[in-house]
Amino acid sequence: MGVFDKFFYQRVLDRWSKAARAARDTDLSTLRRQRSRAKQLQARLNELIAVSESRLALPLIGTKAMRRPAGSDWAWRPQLWREPLMTPGYASVENKTSFGPEATIFHDCKVTELTVRQLRNHRDSDLAPFGMRMDVFRFDGSYLSMVVDLPEEAAQGLKKRHLVRMDTIVEMEKPLEIFARLNVKHGPNTEQIVRELPLHEEEVMVEFDLAYTKMNEKRVERMWVDLIFEGPEMNQIILRDVTFSRRPRAEL
Repeated sequence: MGVFDKFFYQRVLDRWSKAARAARDTDLSTLRRQRSRAKQLQARLNELIAVSESRLALPLIGTKAMRRPAGSDWAWRPQLWREPLMTPGYASVENKTSFGPEATIFHDCKVTELTVRQLRNHRDSDLAPFGMRMDVFRFDGSYLSMVVDLPEEAAQGLKKRHLVRMDTIVEMEKPLEIFARLNVKHGPNTEQIVRELPLHEEEVMVEFDLAYTKMNEKRVERMWVDLIFEGPEMNQIILRDVTFSRRPRAEL
């Protein structure tokens, strides 16, 4: 705010403060005119306050704030839940449709009645700026999944003593099962670990213990996670947030 704006603001504030103090003794015709102007001003101020409180309460776009488990040596939130996408949504989603740079939708439907859209989070409990909504109507396929490619940093220095964790916030119209499958490519082989998301619990998270795999630590190339939705027909699924992290298991 410039010097002139501050001066003008103070003059207007002083004027209305003076009018308010004198309201009990102001003649009725003047008071009626002041009331009309005050109501017009009040409507504009209420609109400004409502919009500003709504916007200022939203998580900041690009924020890296997340629940990071103690001891983590890497944590990440995909762009779909972090930044606005160039194309915020798709209708009649085809197989292998990319939704942001890291997420891809897979299905085998003959007739596609599936829409996906990025939406702005606004709840006090939300840390992610954006969420992802999936509306599924008639579903004649045998599978529906979303693949999230993890960045190179996730695979760098990966050891069998690492625990890889996924945290998410899920909303749905009716119950369904969601499975998360971690894939670790090492050389010509790929290790897979499947976990069912505990949707009945307050904290929805799964951990993948690499100690039980045959992963070759020297040949790890990349990782990705498949989110598999079982029985998604006639349902709306919202993923308010999805984050990944890894931490080394404590040495015994």
